[in-house]
Amino acid sequence: MKIVTQVKLMPEADHAAALRSTLRTANDLACWVSEVAFVNDVPREYELRKHTYAHLKASGLGAQAAQHVIKKVRDAYTTLRANIHAGNLGKSTSKRRIKAQSKPIMFRPDAAQPYDDRCLSWQYDQQTVSIWTMRGRIKKVRFVCSADALKVLQRYRKGESDLIERDGAFYLIATCEIPEAAPYEPDHFIGVDLGIVNIATTSTGYQATGRQLTRYRKRQLALRAKLQKKRTKSTKRRLKERSRREQRHVKNTNHIIAKTIVTEAARTSAGICLEELKGIRQRVRLRKPQRVALHSWAFAQLGEFIVYKARRAGVPVVYVDPAYSSKECADCGHVDRLNRISQATFVCRSCGVVAHADRNASRVLARRGENVWTAGRESRVPATP
Repeated sequence: MKIVTQVKLMPEADHAAALRSTLRTANDLACWVSEVAFVNDVPREYELRKHTYAHLKASGLGAQAAQHVIKKVRDAYTTLRANIHAGNLGKSTSKRRIKAQSKPIMFRPDAAQPYDDRCLSWQYDQQTVSIWTMRGRIKKVRFVCSADALKVLQRYRKGESDLIERDGAFYLIATCEIPEAAPYEPDHFIGVDLGIVNIATTSTGYQATGRQLTRYRKRQLALRAKLQKKRTKSTKRRLKERSRREQRHVKNTNHIIAKTIVTEAARTSAGICLEELKGIRQRVRLRKPQRVALHSWAFAQLGEFIVYKARRAGVPVVYVDPAYSSKECADCGHVDRLNRISQATFVCRSCGVVAHADRNASRVLARRGENVWTAGRESRVPATP
């Protein structure tokens, strides 16, 4: 499986200027290549190369850098077509889709530029890199990362790395090929119910409440509104500094929750059952005050973290349809809208069992996960002689 490892570069002033100039030039040329692809309707990378490669070389790009710029543009258009085909940009008459199709793709001046092993070499013992720039190859550029990240780089780094600039600092995002553990036959399944009030509730009793995260988000929202009203240079600088702080906090929280769930599943030889929640933002209709909470809910990120950590540990993961899981009794299977008394309380109208609503839903998901696994696994019946 592929994961990415991020390291921070610590270049000298002249090296930083060279890296910044390289990113600006490469992305300006990528915008030009994108216009050529859009105007001439060039569908394939090989044809686009015939239209643009000579100009990129004449502009000062090296052979490999020119190839990567062309490939980056084609990948961007491939992603756009995939999003249109999947309906992520709306119907054919939507303004968002019409706008995306009516103009060429543009690249930010600090957008990522890919490097392969011909343009970038790593010296792990010295924690330095040698990297190509528009001003020539610069060597012994120091990088910093955690001890665990360095071990992953030494053992598993493979393929391209991306150079990016973020808030004046430079980072390399390296691709690593991590071996997956062989999945085992689970003894049972742990159902994971995702929500806003409780971020994750498992059928084994673990519950990650969202109260602290909700308070943090509200505090950040109020602070942003307060700073935006002043409109001074210092407040703009503060807003820029805090722009990704909330995202990092949410990401760290999801990492902790995912690791806890996967560790428990691996320790008890259990599988994990997750809800299939694709398209929930399009399906669910909420009042205006509730939309902020829904659209800032990082349930997809948490699900991805659980899946990739489970793959590394060999824990089986299945997805099930969550329909009516909040209204179904985990003990008798009775489904009734009136079973859900409140957000936290579940009382079955048939058997009378009283339970926490999210805990009951997680048990329902666990049972559905076992059914899905049993229906899809290989037969253990001996072959007929």
